[in-house]
Amino acid sequence: MLAVVLVYLVLMAQFASFTDPFLILLAIPPGLSGVLIFLLVTHTTLNVMSLMGIVMMTGIAVSDSILIVEFAGSLRKAGLPLEEALIQACKARLRPILMTTMATILGLIPMALALEPGSEQYAPLARAILGGLSVSGLITVFLVPSAYLLVYRRKPA
Repeated sequence: MLAVVLVYLVLMAQFASFTDPFLILLAIPPGLSGVLIFLLVTHTTLNVMSLMGIVMMTGIAVSDSILIVEFAGSLRKAGLPLEEALIQACKARLRPILMTTMATILGLIPMALALEPGSEQYAPLARAILGGLSVSGLITVFLVPSAYLLVYRRKPA
């Protein structure tokens, strides 16, 4: 919880806004649910390694959200209406988000399988990241723009 509060404070200072960091952090709860579901399905315990995976997954999910919110905000400052700015931001940032998420997921599959002797030590880390990014990556591209639209619908640019 302390890490989330500190990330919120850093984002608040960076974006000079109270609402943008909240929109960015909306990617964390779906990722946490994905982690817990994936750990349950794979019969993996919640331990130090899986908690490190949660921290890593949170960083990737937050960076994906930052791409959308920051680009939409800059397009709105350039004079585009809200809906058009969101559409352009989602179109422009979907590919980098999917590439980051898919590269991480595909790269961690061998580690999550723990096929080599001694590699089962790092399997919970990989499984936590896999589960969190799988859910967070899919939901973030819909949830963050929708929340952005709901929050900024009534506010002027």
